Amino acid sequence: MLLRVADILAMPVVRAGRPEVVGGGALDRPVRWVHVSELADVATLLVGRELILTTGHALAGSDAATVAYLESLAAAGVSGLVVELGTYVRELPPIVAETADRLGLPVVALHRVVRFVEVTEAVHRVIVADQYEELEFARTVHETFTALSVRRASLAEIVKTAAGMLDASVVLEDLAHRVLALTARHTGTSAVLEHWEATSRLLSDRDPTVVPVGPHTQRWGRLILRSSRVPTARARMVLERAAQTLTLHRMIERDRFGLHRQAQTGLIDDMVNGRLSDERDAVALAAALGLARRARYVPVAVDVAAVVEADPVAQQRRTAALLDAALHGVALAKATALAAPDHGNRVTMVLAVARGGDLDTVLGAVCAAMLAEIRRVPGVQRAVIGVGGESDSLLDTARELAQAAHVAEVALSLDSSTPRPFYRSGDVRLRGLLSLIRDEPGVQRFAETELSALLRHDIRNATDLTRTLRQFLDLAGNKTELARRLTISRPTLYDRLARIERILDVDLDDGETRTSLHAALLIRDLVVTTETR
Repeated sequence: MLLRVADILAMPVVRAGRPEVVGGGALDRPVRWVHVSELADVATLLVGRELILTTGHALAGSDAATVAYLESLAAAGVSGLVVELGTYVRELPPIVAETADRLGLPVVALHRVVRFVEVTEAVHRVIVADQYEELEFARTVHETFTALSVRRASLAEIVKTAAGMLDASVVLEDLAHRVLALTARHTGTSAVLEHWEATSRLLSDRDPTVVPVGPHTQRWGRLILRSSRVPTARARMVLERAAQTLTLHRMIERDRFGLHRQAQTGLIDDMVNGRLSDERDAVALAAALGLARRARYVPVAVDVAAVVEADPVAQQRRTAALLDAALHGVALAKATALAAPDHGNRVTMVLAVARGGDLDTVLGAVCAAMLAEIRRVPGVQRAVIGVGGESDSLLDTARELAQAAHVAEVALSLDSSTPRPFYRSGDVRLRGLLSLIRDEPGVQRFAETELSALLRHDIRNATDLTRTLRQFLDLAGNKTELARRLTISRPTLYDRLARIERILDVDLDDGETRTSLHAALLIRDLVVTTETR
């Protein structure tokens, strides 16, 4: 940051000369360098923003010569003139003050002798130190944003870094003035976002606190500094370097998800992991991304069984298609949501529905619309939706997304003959509990111990007694209904059940035995479903 004339006058070496401002005012003028000269035509040697030190030789002539000298300095862009009285002039004539005021050129008289070399040394020491500091700052900015580019940092991290360097709030918005990322400093997020669209639209791209983002012919956003305390040169440097990093980030990520989708994913991740803990800030950020305010929030997870994609790029594209399809379904049902991809074939979202009315009816309509769109995605074989409990708190809803994802995962392993628009935790019951512990070695040993003899028998003899046992247990031991479903006679069914009892050495009329076998079959189903997804 350049020194001002007032800063130099405040230095002890200058104060020792008892400086008096004769005219011109404007002591906030920046000073690039200090020049000592007695030449009347010194202006021809200057480039601007110099502070001239003189003993007044050029002011000792006629009034016309004095005026011409001051006018030449003003025309050259000089920051100010300091005159040491005593050598050539004992006092400055009134014409000096009049001309200085007219030109707005600060003229200062020193009433005591000072060593000009000490003044220049003191000033230039500060100027050089400031220049070195600016160079160091520029190097730090370059290295920091280069490192962010190399490790493909997120939009939010790039914006956060810029805000940290400037110690001021920085906002990244798209061309529709929707906030994609924001870091608030010295104020709350909700305060920055209040009336954001109106505030943003009044800011021109030529404003020093605004930097367009994206290639020159394909702008896709703007970085906006929300502070007046940061030096403009530094602000522009940081914002422009951040904009370059964001542009590179966009070029790398353009084949994955749109910026709006990435912003939603980042917000959900911040809420789930506790990095965002203020409800008002969360609601403000979510509203900036299109989530309705003053709504009921519901955690939702969509789980999909699909053809396995060996190509990671193809899998990414399908994940993006699933996300787009889910949000399109939400829009068709006239609701709003924040959505994020989760583990390839799963989408989690915070759904906002209007207050009032029957929630299950509203959820049924929204989920049916989502499922209809998701089933159109190539490769999708089956899709289910798990939901958690509604809440008035956006943060509480985000924290329940894991539960909704658990419900959806378990629901995907259920019989698909009677599909539902959505499942709650009460719909998965025992299967839901077992899914939480299915990977435990002890649980897997239990299932193997219960079923291994029957499974080996089916393999060796090309039979399907395991399927008969499964349906017997699903029907709670109703043999008449089981015989009808299998389209076999009752004696044939009794023979199959007797063989199962002999192979497993169990009594199927015993309630605990049935529960144990049923649990073992559910564990096997969950493990097989996970392995084939």
